[in-house]
Amino acid sequence: MHNSAITAAFDTGPAFVPYLTAGDPTFEASLEYVQALERGGASVIELGLPFSEPIAEGKTIQNAISRSLEGGMTPVRFFKFLEQLDVTVPLVCMTYYNLIYQYGTHDGPRPFVERAATAGLDGIIVPDLPAEEAGPLHSACQSHGLDLITIVAPTTTTDRLERLVSLCSGYLYVQARLGVTGARSDVSEQTAASLDRLTDIELPVAVGFGISSGEHARTVIESGADGVIVGSALVEIIGEGHRAGDSPDMVAQRLEAKSREITTAITKLQQQP
Repeated sequence: MHNSAITAAFDTGPAFVPYLTAGDPTFEASLEYVQALERGGASVIELGLPFSEPIAEGKTIQNAISRSLEGGMTPVRFFKFLEQLDVTVPLVCMTYYNLIYQYGTHDGPRPFVERAATAGLDGIIVPDLPAEEAGPLHSACQSHGLDLITIVAPTTTTDRLERLVSLCSGYLYVQARLGVTGARSDVSEQTAASLDRLTDIELPVAVGFGISSGEHARTVIESGADGVIVGSALVEIIGEGHRAGDSPDMVAQRLEAKSREITTAITKLQQQP
């Protein structure tokens, strides 16, 4: 574990970590949407690099991935996207290992990580990479100063949990429920039990999967999390705006408002006596 910009983002209190698919629905609109999240108070921003077979994603994010791919997003364009972003918060790429491994042909994950570092990325999450096979990516990330963020599920065994934590830096991503991503009407009862297992971990712990409102975020922080990850609720704002033919400015305002709703809810907790 190194003292990264990502970890430092959790130092001032509960962190809001939003997710958007880069390039959804267009390169230019997506730049505006990411910047709107920072204006709304995001501490760290996760950016999805779209892959054609996103096994961990529910329908909302699958649709966003389709829109992004149709708009021409590729790993090469993703790095250009990072370089054009005007934000100051740390950035994390969430993608699938095939894209990382295939980039730069014959040197495993190292060319992708090296390019990511020069483009301004701070961390990487790879949902489909088993801990047992993460060594090369972990080594490349350490060499280039990037955090490798691992995901812990409610069913993760104790031995596997220790392995995932040993690979992780930045923050530990706690999956609040089983299944795929997607906004829900409630917070999973599994969340508190998952967090109880992690009380001795030195890393910040951020909870995702199903959080869609300020009330949800507040409940998760009260359960012991250091941060909340919100994806589908934000991605759906983009999807609704796209289907309605709304301007990027209108959609950006809604994203900023949702970001501020969640940030305000968890910041108020910190201010309570």
